[in-house]
Formats: sequence, structure tokens, C-alpha cells
Amino acid sequence: MSPALPQPPAKPSQARQPRKNNPEKTRQDILLAAVAEFAEHGLSGARVDAIAERTNVSKRMIYYYFTSKEQLYLAVLEKLYGDIRATEASLKLDQLDPEAALRRMVEFTFEHHDSNVDFIRLVSIENIHNAAHLAQSQVIRSLNKSILAEVASILDRGVAAGIFRPGIEPRDLHLLISSFCFFRVSNRHTFSTIHQIDFSEPETRARHKEMICEAVIRYVRA
Repeated sequence: MSPALPQPPAKPSQARQPRKNNPEKTRQDILLAAVAEFAEHGLSGARVDAIAERTNVSKRMIYYYFTSKEQLYLAVLEKLYGDIRATEASLKLDQLDPEAALRRMVEFTFEHHDSNVDFIRLVSIENIHNAAHLAQSQVIRSLNKSILAEVASILDRGVAAGIFRPGIEPRDLHLLISSFCFFRVSNRHTFSTIHQIDFSEPETRARHKEMICEAVIRYVRA
């Protein structure tokens, strides 16, 4: 009986690469999952277990980063307001003439609200809570000073150029812009059902965007 041939040595298996620790990415992944969970179920109905399942992060890790469900909810609000304010800052409105800058601001607000339903839902949820959590955040208050400063700057430049009338309160103008853009998304189901209108139809969407732009421009013109 011939001796067994020697077998070639087995190739060493590749060592499993350890997962790189990236705390900021983990935090952002948790926030993104939390946005969806809170927008769908509200603060009371949202479950930290469900957020953990969405991210493959342990529930304990979520509490490590955010302490409690309420603190995570507040961090979500801060993220959403931070995102919109950061994008507004990137528009470089100070490089446009006053009327073009104001029109661009209105267009951006319309487009942002139209494509960020979760933001609308979460702001609506926070209104149900009488802004109790938002009131705890110095971050959100600080962030939102920038939009009023931007509106005031555009108005001042327009008045100086003789194309805008003086005496317009920046907060009132911000309210005018936000109210139409917000209501159109927050009440789209009831309004479209009652009045048989499809807000997603491109022609309707374009007409609405031009309508709010024109309403704002006419309101401020000298």
C-alpha cells in the first residue's frame, strides 16, 4: 500500500478585519434612523429598539450617545434645523441683487419643504408638544437667528436700492414664506382630498412655487 501523498499546507485564512471605529458616522447613522422612526410614530410611539434595528447598533450604544429617547428626539430636531440653515447659508444670497436673492430664498424654502416630508412631520409633532423640547435647545435658537439676519439683510439692501418698501418686519416675512410652503406639505392629504388637486403633479407644483414667489415679491416691492 503506497504511502499517502503529503497534502499542501492549507492557506491561512484571511484575518477578519475589525470594524473601524467611527463615532461620528455611528452618531449620524443613529440620527438618520431616528428621523424616520420619530416622523412615522411620533415621540411617544417611537421605539429605541426599532431605531437600533434600523442601524444595526445596539440599544445600549444609542443610550451611550444620546442618554434618553427624549434627548435623541431633541438631537433629531437640532439636526433637521441645522441642515436647512446650513443649506441656506450655501446659497450665497448676498451675491445676488435683493429681488433675486429673495426669490431664491422662497424657491429654496418651497423645494426643501416639498422634498423633506419628515421635517414637516417632526415640526408638526413638536407643535403638538407645544415646542416643549425645542424650547430646551439653545442650538436651535442660535441656528434660527441666521435666517432672520439673512431676511433682514435682503430687505435692507432692497430698501437702499429703492425697490423694497421700508418697515417690513423680517420675522413677518419669514412667517409668510414658511406658512405657505409648510401648509402645502403638512395639509396636502386633507386639502387635496377636499379640493381634488394633485400636489405632486409637475404643473401644479410649478404654479404653486411661482405663486408664493410672486406673492412675496409683490408684498415687499416699493
